[in-house]
Amino acid sequence: MWELIQQNKRKSKFIFAGMFFILIGLSVSIGLAVEYPVGGYWGAFIGFVLWAVQSSVAYYFGDKIVLRVSQATKVSKESYPQLHNIVEEMKIAASQPYMPEIYVINDEAMNAFATGIRPEKSAICVTAGLLESLNRDELQGVVAHEMSHIINRDVLFMTFAGVMLGTINMISKGFIIGTRAGTSNSRRGRLGSGASKSHPALMLVALVFAIIAPLLANIFYYAISRKREYLADATAVRLTRYPEGLASALEKISGTASNLIWYNSITAPMFIINPMAFSNQDSLFSSSTHPPTPKRIGILRALQNGGKVSFRDYQAIYAKQSGDSKLLPDTALKDKSQIAVRTGMVAAAGVAAAGISRKGAVRNVTDLIMANNGYMFLPCTCGLKIKVPPTMGKSSTQCPRCGKFLTVPSVTAGITHKDDKTSPVAGAVSSFKRENPDSWESFTCSCGFAHQLSPLFRGRRVTCKKCRKIIQVDYPE
Repeated sequence: MWELIQQNKRKSKFIFAGMFFILIGLSVSIGLAVEYPVGGYWGAFIGFVLWAVQSSVAYYFGDKIVLRVSQATKVSKESYPQLHNIVEEMKIAASQPYMPEIYVINDEAMNAFATGIRPEKSAICVTAGLLESLNRDELQGVVAHEMSHIINRDVLFMTFAGVMLGTINMISKGFIIGTRAGTSNSRRGRLGSGASKSHPALMLVALVFAIIAPLLANIFYYAISRKREYLADATAVRLTRYPEGLASALEKISGTASNLIWYNSITAPMFIINPMAFSNQDSLFSSSTHPPTPKRIGILRALQNGGKVSFRDYQAIYAKQSGDSKLLPDTALKDKSQIAVRTGMVAAAGVAAAGISRKGAVRNVTDLIMANNGYMFLPCTCGLKIKVPPTMGKSSTQCPRCGKFLTVPSVTAGITHKDDKTSPVAGAVSSFKRENPDSWESFTCSCGFAHQLSPLFRGRRVTCKKCRKIIQVDYPE
């Protein structure tokens, strides 16, 4: 794994250098076009400052910006324990000391991405459509792929390369718009004779470079994106030991009829399958950022049939199908250990479990999003589940079906349960008894912090995130 990280870092340095020279060259040419020769120095200075400022923002806030653009909601272990367990499994399999944060996008399209500058500040984000449609093996394959991007430092490359690309596009578009406005003013006789001290030829060169620079930057940006996806696939199958899980997931994601809503040209390449490919399969953008999905699936299924998931096996199949033998470093291929493919799991993942309709799955994932946004779920005796927004500000609410008033539940210290066969939780200062474990239930800690328990939660203890008190969870007999 260390060799893959080092290889990615070396390649990233070349990509960064190429994009940085394009950025400075564009800034200098625009500066010279505005005022020769002093403008060249000012152009280089302004371009460097813009890049430095945006890089600083990306380093400290890049992950938050990406998640906000994607309209992602952070989920807790209590609200979706199976997804949390899968991420934790892959974290342990990868020998990573840090647990990524987990986010969900309330979108029916199937997709996922990872973000973060470094492993200790990383996040894995999946869509609601992915949770609804994939079984446990498939979801584990997707999570392992995104975990591989984190441990291989791919998210670091994509974040900073995206910042450079955005800076180049911003400077280029600004100059082109300014040139059009200046030409319009000149034709109307409102442009002063001393507005520019540049030769017209320099203006033409700058204009041409402003058009070409974003194209060159995109070429650098996507230069090694394909191999990074292959590398993430190779690492993922070593973590899961089940290539068919990821192959089947890619097949479902690529075949979706829904388009992802919350993305832009910078975040699109971060997804496991570029969402822009759904709208135009033949576009240069979609074909450059990711390798063809059928080829990825073909390699994974060849690994499954071969029964081994080592880097050497993946390299051999990749070289046979693509004719390229330079995917993995030689040091990684020296490991001759053979890791056997495991059998698939019967159990489904989360809301995609057997027996749950798609309508019910959509409802469950929607409830998950609402729960993490502070909604309280109150089951009424008439069978209606009332979703109370966090801004209501009342201690009770009326059921719209039967008219009964329901009190917002809270934790009460000293609750006892007769014939309770479960042992008490050590250190618990209060308890909460679940009335309907197969539904969403809410309660508040004595400190006022609201907790949500999903239908999948079957634990006995909850630790309050605000006051750190331990709350015992009891169940009906």
